[in-house]
Amino acid sequence: MLILGIETATDSVSVALGHHAGVLGSVEIARSRHHGELLTPCIEALCRFSGVTLDEIGVIAVDVGPGLFTGMRVGIAAAKAMAMALRIPMIGLSSLDLLAFPLRHTQGEIASVIDARRSELYYAFYRPVPGGVQRVSEPTVGCLEDLTAEMMAAHDHLLVVGDGAQRYGDALREVRHVEVADAAARYPSAGSLVQLAHAYAMREEWVNPWEITPLYLRAPDAQINWSTRGSP
Repeated sequence: MLILGIETATDSVSVALGHHAGVLGSVEIARSRHHGELLTPCIEALCRFSGVTLDEIGVIAVDVGPGLFTGMRVGIAAAKAMAMALRIPMIGLSSLDLLAFPLRHTQGEIASVIDARRSELYYAFYRPVPGGVQRVSEPTVGCLEDLTAEMMAAHDHLLVVGDGAQRYGDALREVRHVEVADAAARYPSAGSLVQLAHAYAMREEWVNPWEITPLYLRAPDAQINWSTRGSP
């Protein structure tokens, strides 16, 4: 079963194609805030270079967040539109899961940390298990102090990954038993998305496009700003 993965929840735009044999190809443009302009050309280029037509795709997987509100909406809206047009199901996965998955062979626990702006972070903790990672805490939004407090309570080596880990790397390294992953792993990958989605697809654990919802964890920035303006 051929899976198209769409990841736009962070500063990166990433798309990939994969199936039971792994990732066939991927296109990624890092550090771009023009998700709406770049996503369709990225998908078209991926299909062209992979020799795949859209009607060969059996499932569309999408990153549902948490992350940048505009980027999330662009990716989810495009994925839903394609799935409905092709009449195929969808799989939605968290950006935090996608960050942790490539580190599944590490020793100790993993913390996925995404910069939520406004001096906040999205984060969750994972442990490696055979074939992948297991989330051991629910996705959370909090300040740096909240995150470091939870890290200090950990009793094992902790590998921290994500653009939030890169932004606050100096402070995080001061916590005992904490290591910050390489900057190359700072963004979620559509390659990881299709790999994780394949296991769900094999179990037919997919949903209809209208059942996919974003994982915001907090109100959109525009709503926050409006509420602030309206305060006495």
